[in-house]
Amino acid sequence: MKIMRLGESGSEQPAVLVSSADGHERYFSLLPLTADVDGAFLAAGGLDKVRKALAAGELPVLEEAAALRVGSPVARPGSVVGVGMNYAAHAAESGAEPPTIPVVFLKPTNTVTGPYDPAPLPPRSTQYDWEVELGIVIGREATYLGSREEAAACIAGYVTADDFSEREYQLPGAAGQWTKGKSLPGSTPLGPWLVPAGEIDGGNLRLRSWVNGEPRQDSTSSELIFDAATLVHHCSQYMLLEPGDVILTGTPQGVALSGRFPYLQPGDVVEVEVEGLGRQRQELFRARAAATAQTA
Repeated sequence: MKIMRLGESGSEQPAVLVSSADGHERYFSLLPLTADVDGAFLAAGGLDKVRKALAAGELPVLEEAAALRVGSPVARPGSVVGVGMNYAAHAAESGAEPPTIPVVFLKPTNTVTGPYDPAPLPPRSTQYDWEVELGIVIGREATYLGSREEAAACIAGYVTADDFSEREYQLPGAAGQWTKGKSLPGSTPLGPWLVPAGEIDGGNLRLRSWVNGEPRQDSTSSELIFDAATLVHHCSQYMLLEPGDVILTGTPQGVALSGRFPYLQPGDVVEVEVEGLGRQRQELFRARAAATAQTA
């Protein structure tokens, strides 16, 4: 069961993609159940309602769905929580020791975009980087959780994510700060779909990325230093996680920051994929700087 949001930006409609045993795929509208895939839908047991409605044949087929734009599978989250250096090999290529507690940062929620939308390079960016990540979608309120088991019960499902990062803005020197390097428009593509936590093993999924068709990253979520439940538990000690929020669990080795690959340029095509959660494709373009105001 793959939960999606289809249609033009700002007017997406909720849908579910179901694959039969013979590989045939069918899209069904979720409008009889909800106006959108958001926190309220998830908190109200929306995923279970979808299963029951599918089994009962109560959802209408969504005609021509394959021709529609694919949006983020969850509506704009209340929070996007990033986790840094959560793979030992990536920490090493970044010149850092593996962390002993999770490195946590926040991304503006207006960075979220669809999995195939064109990706803007900032006007003056010279060190724009890709990061394939496993994304956690929160399904119920989480605050001051007492155990990993409680945390696991708060996970609605998982998504593919790309945490585009501008390294010159992010890292120390010249006023570099993580927030500056992680907050750029269009820098958090999510999707193409959300898979419920009970239908996939989030602890053993292959993550890969490509730039212009050339392999870059290839790892598995089993190599995470801090797994999904640990991250939800940890974050809940410092912030209120709400249904629909997204946690990006960190990226494996193989990014441009390593020095082994060039940073992204206009016209480059980045693809990222998490096993079972779908592949994204973004073509980079140079965003235009705002015109300088004319003064009398």
